[in-house]
This record gives sequence, C-alpha cells and structure tokens, in this order.
Amino acid sequence: MPATLTIPKVPFGKAEISRLVVGQNHFYGFSHFNRELDTLIREWHTPERVCAALHSCEQDGINAYQYVHNVQRNYPDWQRFQAEGGKLHLLALAPGTEPADVVKTIQPLALVHHGEITDRAFQNGTLQDVREYTKKVRQTGVLVGVSTHKPEVIRTIEEEGWDIDCYFACAYNRTRTQEELRKLLSEIPVPAGEVYLPGDPARMFKVVRQTKKTCFVFKILAAGRITNSPASVDQVFRTAFESIKPNDCVMVGMSQRIKDEVRENAERAQRILRRS
Repeated sequence: MPATLTIPKVPFGKAEISRLVVGQNHFYGFSHFNRELDTLIREWHTPERVCAALHSCEQDGINAYQYVHNVQRNYPDWQRFQAEGGKLHLLALAPGTEPADVVKTIQPLALVHHGEITDRAFQNGTLQDVREYTKKVRQTGVLVGVSTHKPEVIRTIEEEGWDIDCYFACAYNRTRTQEELRKLLSEIPVPAGEVYLPGDPARMFKVVRQTKKTCFVFKILAAGRITNSPASVDQVFRTAFESIKPNDCVMVGMSQRIKDEVRENAERAQRILRRS
C-alpha cells in the first residue's frame, strides 16, 4: 500500500531513507524511566502490536527502523513483519554478536556499534576496540556506523579519520560518570537514575553539523521527559531538524498504546520539514 504521508528522504548508501526513523525502545520495554514502566510497555507491545506499528510506519512515510538484534523478541517480530509483506530499511545494533553473522541473518542497510559500549570504551581508553569492530563491519559490505551519547566521541573519531558512514548521536549525554556529573552540578546532589541536562542537545547538534557523515539524532525528547503538550513536542522536533544537516535524520521511539504516535510524529515531521 502506498504511503499516505510524504516525509522527505535523504540518500544513504544506495537507499533513500525518511528523515524520521522509528526506534525500537518503546516496543521492547526500554523506557529509560524505571522498571515498572519497562514492564508495562513491554507487556502491551505484543508481536501483533509491534508488527501493526511497523506497518503503520510504512503507511505513514517512515521507511527506516532502528533495530537491536540481541533483544530477545526483536528478530522473530521482524521475521513476522516481513512475512506479512512489510519492508523497512534496517539500521541495526547488535552488541556482542559478530558482524558477519548479523549481516547474514538480517541483511541490514547499516550496522552500528552500540552507544553505551562505545561510551564505556571511550571512558576506559579502549576506543580502538570499537574501531576494530567497524573494520569487521566494513568487510561485510554494509554501511558502517558508531553510536554514542558523547559529542567528544564523534570529535575523536573525526580527528582520527575512521572509515565509517554514519553516527547515531544521542541528543543527551546520559552516560556521564558520577564524577563528571558532580563537577557539572557543583553543590547540587547528583540525582538518582539517568540525568538529562538541558544544555546537552546544543552540544551534540554542534558536532553533528561539523561532520560530513550522515547523523541519526536520537532521544530528542529526553526519553519522553519532554511531552507536556503538542506544542512543546513540535518545538523539540523543529529545533532538532533546524539544528542538524539537511542529510541527517531524527530517530524517535513510538508507542501506539495511548494514541497513534506514528501518525502524529509523521505528520509533525512532514509539516516541519515542508516549512523548512
């Protein structure tokens, strides 16, 4: 069925992908809030509902899916979606799995090194391990990427001239150590759980604009913390699209439990990008 909405696309390798990409976190219980919410969203998103959401993406002009291969149910759901005639470009993460095995199994458009593992390697001084992984990915013939929550990781990779095609760039630096947070927050007690600082998106957008590589910016809504009103969500989307390059994309997790977020976000992206 032809898409009912038209979201602008950008070239990426031999494909053209929509500038809005759907993420998988909401489907499989990764709320980045607490375990109770994780359980609620994971239980609601049955295989039938996940596949229905992916079909809705396709119908509403979203043609790319940020997929994590090691999630227990993700691959069976993906197989079911394909068996039902679904077609989306896969932008895959597969921590702990050999690139050749992943590519053979799911044939992604791109295979990207997982962000939290990237950030730990950077903090531990072992970022070259990540580089070796990207070399293995290059040998498989698919596009190569690195995900990170830290602008300084992108700066380092750019300075060293790695052979990669894209970045997954988190708008918020949620992998700071306790020591780093204490320095930033001064006398304010470090909050429990993940910390989303308002100044982070601008820092990430700056490095995204400085690289010629395609960037996929994610968590622009601070893992659902900025959803007070449609107007506030509109503003976040608008700021993100205006702050990145014309060949960059935004990745957003979408849940259909309360409302049709796929349609709402697709319409939002179409409206904002047409105006710009």
